[in-house]
Amino acid sequence: MTRRTTLLRNLSIVALLIAALLQVCGALTVSPRPEPVSAGGLAPEEVHAGAARGIVDRLQGHYRQMRFDDSLSEKVFNRYLRDLDPNRVYFLASDVAAFDRYRLLLDDQLRRGDLSAGFDIFNLYQQRVSERLEYLLARLDEGLDSLSFEGNDSVLLDRSEQPWASSEEDMDDIWERRLKNAVLTMRLDGVKDEEILTRLERRYSSQLNRVKQNASEDVFQIYINALTQTFDPHTSYFTPHTSENFNISMSRSLEGIGAVLQAEDEYTKVVRLVPGGPAAKAGQLKPADRIVGVGQEDEEMVNVIGWRLDEVVNLIRGPKGTEVRLEIIPAGSASEHSTREITIERNKVMLEEQAAKKQIIDIPGTNDSVERIGVIRIPAFYLDFDAYNRGEPDYTSTTRDVARLLQELNDEEPAIDGLVIDLRNNGGGSLHEATQLVSLFIGGGPTVQVRDARGRVQVERDKVPGTLYAGPMAVLVNRFSASASEIFAGAMQDYGRAIIIGDHTFGKGTVQTLLPLGHGQLKLTQAKFYRVSGSSNQNLGIVPDIEMPYLIDKEDIGESALPNALPWDKIDATAYTPQFNLSPYLPSLRELHDQRLAVNPEFIYVREQLALLEEQRQKESVSLNEKERRSEQDAFEARRLAIENTRRKAVGEEPLKDMAALRALDEQRSLDPENEMGDSDKPDPYLQETGAVLADLVRLLQNRQVANSEGAVLQE
Repeated sequence: MTRRTTLLRNLSIVALLIAALLQVCGALTVSPRPEPVSAGGLAPEEVHAGAARGIVDRLQGHYRQMRFDDSLSEKVFNRYLRDLDPNRVYFLASDVAAFDRYRLLLDDQLRRGDLSAGFDIFNLYQQRVSERLEYLLARLDEGLDSLSFEGNDSVLLDRSEQPWASSEEDMDDIWERRLKNAVLTMRLDGVKDEEILTRLERRYSSQLNRVKQNASEDVFQIYINALTQTFDPHTSYFTPHTSENFNISMSRSLEGIGAVLQAEDEYTKVVRLVPGGPAAKAGQLKPADRIVGVGQEDEEMVNVIGWRLDEVVNLIRGPKGTEVRLEIIPAGSASEHSTREITIERNKVMLEEQAAKKQIIDIPGTNDSVERIGVIRIPAFYLDFDAYNRGEPDYTSTTRDVARLLQELNDEEPAIDGLVIDLRNNGGGSLHEATQLVSLFIGGGPTVQVRDARGRVQVERDKVPGTLYAGPMAVLVNRFSASASEIFAGAMQDYGRAIIIGDHTFGKGTVQTLLPLGHGQLKLTQAKFYRVSGSSNQNLGIVPDIEMPYLIDKEDIGESALPNALPWDKIDATAYTPQFNLSPYLPSLRELHDQRLAVNPEFIYVREQLALLEEQRQKESVSLNEKERRSEQDAFEARRLAIENTRRKAVGEEPLKDMAALRALDEQRSLDPENEMGDSDKPDPYLQETGAVLADLVRLLQNRQVANSEGAVLQE
């Protein structure tokens, strides 16, 4: 051994001893730095390290107090793999085993701004995706005749809990089955083989081209969001480019279709539609639909699977009066290849189209009596902040509009017997307006509690004396009623001011703040809403007093469907005085409600559709035998047609002749029979039933008053 080698070895030993001594003293934390899993590929930019350290620092202020330790590292590791490969169809078991060296190191690396693990994993992911797409294109080059649709093969619809493929051969088998399912699904939809081949080649080629366009900024955003969304689903990092599309809403200054979108796996998913927007008016696009293609009027459809959210939004946006074509996977579809194309004309969403509106519905009772029920529909909690801050006396706001409509209803002759506040599809808006709206109905008291990350509770109060309406009330909600809508509905329920009718609401009970970074922005969850009774709106939402069935999959839509959502909990109630106790009336109201729903053709239709759809959702796999698959589809379509025609006969409509007629009808309206007020000449069954429940309450209250007055006379 040479003197030089001996010296280097001794220096290394000394260095290790010093490092060990410093560790014991708590002066240094040494983490092993593994070799990269994959060589080459994308690498972080210099600015990303500082941004990562800034994000780690700001996450200390998150409502969910989580330590940066091995437990967090493992959560981020699992989340990142799930985000990249949720259905376990790209990574091999050997890949995941190689990644395992990072499992407990990510917390230390991220604190230092070291992003090597995230980029190493992504580079191999990108390689595996390219390999799979090239495999599919090669199989398509062999022609569809090379695929067999006989035998007993099947394909799993959800592989998220399946083991990782152990070999290339196993992975080829998975993708062979996925390709067969794609072809078979399109055949059953009536697409000719030549067109199937063209569509699939175009789709896979487009995805392959998109994969090759990924940049370091894309990887940084995906990796950092695996960290932020380990805290909760509403804490997100936005790059400088995507910051301008924060909470992507095409209802503001930009012209588009009026939809709120989010990225989910490789898809662009519709979160909700903006009330009064082009998409809501057209009625073809629905929440939980996934957008897989975008076309400009007569131009070729562009496949957008795997695209960044901001890129998809930029394609959808365009000048007022132009049309955009969307290829969508309808919500609840069993296959990603069961798509349909819709066309929406772009426009701006005018404020007046989101404004509160009123109407009166007549609910027949016994002995030819009729209850007049006032209805105020509130699509959003809006406020013209600029005019409000300038002190303009005529600024636009939800509360001011509702107050005016209430005054008009109060002046009606004959007077209304009850009031319905319709909050269906109201995704929230201004907290100020939600608390102000409560003040119109309670005559003083707290409206909502807000608890911050340090446990400090602030109570918002009704500062407007008096009550504008004191009569019987109901609040109509559905799964898309969220945030500010839940604050109002919860207050009405706690104060006993209204019966809550409809479906479990969304469950969005958290408060976010947008924090600037040196590179991009961080949307951070810092507080949580609580009702005056102390119950959280988060996750659970508002549980209605009277429930109605909806064709909505709660496992796919709502806060409880989001990974790492903050849980429901409870704090101490604040001092408040309930104005009424409606609980004694609820058993009678539910009994009368159930009796009506049992014979109402619209709700019989919904229940039967729900049962049929639930059967489809329970399927874990589907056959790849074409004859068997056609038989299953024929049976499914026959049941759908029978359910539709049973309803049509019951309401006096002409039955449909065949499935072609039903498919044409599906293009005009969704399976959800709920009508938006004023959008149809047909009565809205949900609004009519809400009015009937409220009319029952009016009669029960009147009977009690009569009984009390008679009791007083007898006592005298």
